[in-house]
Amino acid sequence: MEASFTSQKTYIDEFSPVEYFNMYYDSEQGKLPEWTDFVLQTLHEVFSSGGVEGDTIIDIGSGPTIYQLLSACEGFNKIIVSDFLEQNLAELQKWLKKEPGKFDWTSYIKHVCELEGNRVSWDEKAEKLRSKVKEVLRCDVLKKNPFEPLTLAPVDCVISCLCLEVACKDMDSFYNALTNLKDFIKPGGHLLLLSMLNSRYYAIGNTFFSTLPITKEGLEKALKDAGYEIVEIKYAAQNYQSNVEIFTGDTHYYVKARKPI
Repeated sequence: MEASFTSQKTYIDEFSPVEYFNMYYDSEQGKLPEWTDFVLQTLHEVFSSGGVEGDTIIDIGSGPTIYQLLSACEGFNKIIVSDFLEQNLAELQKWLKKEPGKFDWTSYIKHVCELEGNRVSWDEKAEKLRSKVKEVLRCDVLKKNPFEPLTLAPVDCVISCLCLEVACKDMDSFYNALTNLKDFIKPGGHLLLLSMLNSRYYAIGNTFFSTLPITKEGLEKALKDAGYEIVEIKYAAQNYQSNVEIFTGDTHYYVKARKPI
């Protein structure tokens, strides 16, 4: 199966956050246990070890998910979540406001609490994250200012998880997105990227959405060319197997990069 580049209009018209959650994150199905374990363990280590902390962190392309921010809420006073799709922002608001029908992230929250030594209960952890999220914004990483017409001040850290590869058609646009994001990071601040290498598409139901198949060499070159200092980079083989191929990609990756002072 090959998926042609998925346009923004297709995302607006066809992306269902409910189907996405049910297919990939529902704890009863757990289609991507390796991915979520990789992210939760990695980010726990990042935010508990010190060095990546401060006043504000921006999550670029949050989607309808919050698991990627469960450890970040310990190191920052303010969290800004963002996404291109209004339907994803609506699901985030539903969870933040504890509205009926919100996605159930309990198993993820409990897992992070265990990683942190169960210092607080899982519901206290959830409330802490809710209290730290101060803004829910629409963004478009393909624009020079992804948040236009708003102008945001540079922050201590930008994080992006499973976003840039689905938004960018080619390596030039990937490089441009990295360059655009650098404008939102304070000198000495950090960019955290987590995603998959060599991925060509993922499926939601019968709809296939394209992803940019980035290689290790392409990823590291784009970061360096965009002016970042790579502080830490980690690759982990992806071993998920199924009779039905719902996504492609052979390697999880995590990058901690720094904007030079």
